[in-house]
Amino acid sequence: MSESAVIDRFEGDQAVLLVGESERQAVVARSELPKSSREGHWLQVEFAGGKLVSAAIDEAGTARAKERIAEKLERLRRGEHRKP
Repeated sequence: MSESAVIDRFEGDQAVLLVGESERQAVVARSELPKSSREGHWLQVEFAGGKLVSAAIDEAGTARAKERIAEKLERLRRGEHRKP
């Protein structure tokens, strides 16, 4: 079963993924991810027996996350986070 994951960070030759809605942590070899993978990229991943069997960059998911972050930053810049 495929699920969403985000690349939280790289630690040497390992990648730390936050998987699913519960954001459970999975550590996989960086070499198991698509070559163009970067921190913050969203992926569609599949695990079997606790091992990563497939990973593909979710371009739409990554774009949505970037847009959401940009909107939050803009609200902060406008001062909307301050209470009157």
